[in-house]
Amino acid sequence: MVFPVSGVEVNPLVPFAVAFIVSFFTSMGGVSGAFLLLPFQVSFLGYTTPSVSATNHVFNIVAIPSGVYRYVREGRMLWPLTWAVTIGTLPGVFIGAWIRIVYLPNPNSFKLFVGFVLLYIGWRLLLDVSRRKSPNKKKAASAPVGASHSVRVIASTLRKVEFEYDNEMFGFSTPIVYAICFLVGIAGGIYGIGGGSIVAPFFVAIIGLPVYAVAGAALMGTFVTSVAGVFFYHILAQFYPDLSVAPDWRLGVLFGIGGILGMYLGARTQRYVPAIFIKSMLCACVLFVAGKYILGFFF
Repeated sequence: MVFPVSGVEVNPLVPFAVAFIVSFFTSMGGVSGAFLLLPFQVSFLGYTTPSVSATNHVFNIVAIPSGVYRYVREGRMLWPLTWAVTIGTLPGVFIGAWIRIVYLPNPNSFKLFVGFVLLYIGWRLLLDVSRRKSPNKKKAASAPVGASHSVRVIASTLRKVEFEYDNEMFGFSTPIVYAICFLVGIAGGIYGIGGGSIVAPFFVAIIGLPVYAVAGAALMGTFVTSVAGVFFYHILAQFYPDLSVAPDWRLGVLFGIGGILGMYLGARTQRYVPAIFIKSMLCACVLFVAGKYILGFFF
């Protein structure tokens, strides 16, 4: 099957299967899987024009709602963090999309940028995996007997958010999260990932939030920013007629259909999978792709 916008020729079962497998595992960590699907499109499908980033956003739009639905249904959506991710990353996505088209249209330069973004993500995950205890949690004083697998917000202000999950108390500074999400949005707009694959490891490894409570918020934030990203790429396409900027909707939706099933099942089974396994799996995948792209640029 030939996809005319991207010029990709591939059996439609391949994008579907790859998206399903990737999304099943990555959605457990609050990541849509777009950060791994983009290298697949660039390296295996030969899709290297700027529109590959926009197509990645289409995948997020189609696939993410199924995973978000499961997290909302199970009471594991941390809404204050969701709004912080969404509002913080949205302006950055627009800036990132512009940078991608103007300064990184060359495939080799883009691969180098992708490699360093993934290297940062993998490094943070590796630090978190090797750390035994989260620095940002404490036993809930009034926790009931038995673990509770839903998120309960204790306090939410413009300065700080505190919540309880699994009989533990957690908290984070709202202004810091907004600032980080803005920078993440720029990187996500360039890469075409919505920013979730960067903020999720940051929340877990740096702020010390539980991956089980972060996943839903990261996915929801990625969905909203991806909608904005696709919209902005379509606008930019009018100003750069000599470049392939607008997304390949047919290919993006095909990836998304595989992602729908993968994310739903991943979100449903996440709480039964040890957090150390989820983090280690993401870390290994990220570092492998990062090393491949960075070394490939120089050698």
